[in-house]
Amino acid sequence: MAAVNPWWAAAYLLASGTAGLLLCAGLLVAATAAGLLAVLLIGLPLLAALALVGVPYAAWERRLLRLLDSTSVPGPHLVPSRPGLPAWLRLRYREQATWRELGFVVLAAFVLWPVDLVVAGCALAVPGCLLAALPLLLLDGEQVNVLKLFQVHSPLLAALLGLVGLLLLPLPAYPLTAVAVGRAALVRLVLGQGGQERRIGELVSSRARLVDAFEAERRRIERDLHDGAQQRLVALTMALGLARLDAPPGGPLADRLAEAQLAAGEVLAEIRELINGIHPQVLTDRGLPDACADAADRSPVPVEVGFDLPGRLPPPVESAGYFAVSEALANVAKHSGARAARIHGRYTGGLLTIEVADDGRGGADPAGGTGLTGLADRVAVVDGTLTVSSPPGGPTLLRVEIPCTQIKP
Repeated sequence: MAAVNPWWAAAYLLASGTAGLLLCAGLLVAATAAGLLAVLLIGLPLLAALALVGVPYAAWERRLLRLLDSTSVPGPHLVPSRPGLPAWLRLRYREQATWRELGFVVLAAFVLWPVDLVVAGCALAVPGCLLAALPLLLLDGEQVNVLKLFQVHSPLLAALLGLVGLLLLPLPAYPLTAVAVGRAALVRLVLGQGGQERRIGELVSSRARLVDAFEAERRRIERDLHDGAQQRLVALTMALGLARLDAPPGGPLADRLAEAQLAAGEVLAEIRELINGIHPQVLTDRGLPDACADAADRSPVPVEVGFDLPGRLPPPVESAGYFAVSEALANVAKHSGARAARIHGRYTGGLLTIEVADDGRGGADPAGGTGLTGLADRVAVVDGTLTVSSPPGGPTLLRVEIPCTQIKP
C-alpha cells in the first residue's frame, strides 16, 4: 500500500467507526426482535437473514478502502449459476466467504468501532482543543476549559497552549495512519478473495475466454469451408456436367464423367453436413429457432418445433442449445424408434429452457453410447444443465436449461 495521507486515514477511521456504531445498534435491535418473535416462529426468517448481513456490510468495507488506496478489492463471492433470489440464497449460504463476512461483522460491531473512534478522536481532538484555547478565551472573555482538565484565564497561556497544539498536530499522524493501515490490511485479509476463490475466479474467466475463442474458431472453419471447399466442389460438379454434354453419349468417357459428377455431388453433400455439424450459417444469420427448425427438417422423424424467445441470445448459448437439439434428434432417429418428436424452447426469468420429447421406446442411458455424456459436457461449458427422463417403454424427455442474462433485440 502506498503512503497514506493522515487526513484520509482519519476520515477512514471516522467513517468505519461510525458505521460500526450504527451496525452495533442495528444488530442489537434486530437480534432482540428476532429472539422475542422466535416464539411465534416469525423471528426465524429474521435470524436467517441476519446471517447474510455481512454481505452488504463487507461490500461497504471494501469500497471504504478507496479512501486509503485506489486499488479495488474484488469480492470473494461467486455468481449464481441461475438467476433469481432462491439460487442466490442457496449459493450464499454455502459459501465460506459469507461466514467470514459474518464473523467480521461481529468483530466490527463489538470490537473495532470503539478503537476506530478513540484513535481518530484522540488524534484530532487533543491538538484541536489546544489550538482552540485562545479563540475560545477571546470569545468568552474570562476563562476557557482546556480538555476539561484545567481552566485558563491568561491569553498568553492560551497562546502558548495553541503553539503546543500546533507542534503536536503532526505527531498523531503516525499512530493514526498505522492503525488505519492495519485495519485496512485486516479487511483485505478477511473480506478479500482467498487463494481458492481467486483460482476459481481465474478458472471461470479462462473458461469464458476459451468458449469465446472456440466459437470464433468454429465460425472461421465454417466460413472457410463454405466459401472455399464448398464453392470449388460446386464449380467442379458444374464443370463435370458440362463435360458430359460434350462427351459422346453412351461411350466410356460419358460413363466416367457421370461417375465423377456423382462422386463430386456426394462429397459436396458431405461437406454441407460437415459445415452444419461445425456451425450452421442459419444459426449465425437467423438465430436458434430457425436453426432448430432447419435441423428438424433434416430429421427422418417428423418433428414439431415451437420457440418463444424475445430475441437473439448470446452466441455461445445459441450454439450450445442448437447442438443439444441436433444431438437429441440424432438419438431419436438412431435409437428411439419414435414416430414423432417435439422441440419446444422458451426464455423466462433469465433462463433458456429447451425440451426435446419423443414417443419412442425410451430407456436412454448416458453410459450406452448415445452421446448424452458429451452433450452434458457441452451444455456445462455455458453453466447449463441437462436432464433426461427416459423410462423403459418411453416417452423420452430431454431438457436443457442455460442461464443467460444478455438478450439481443
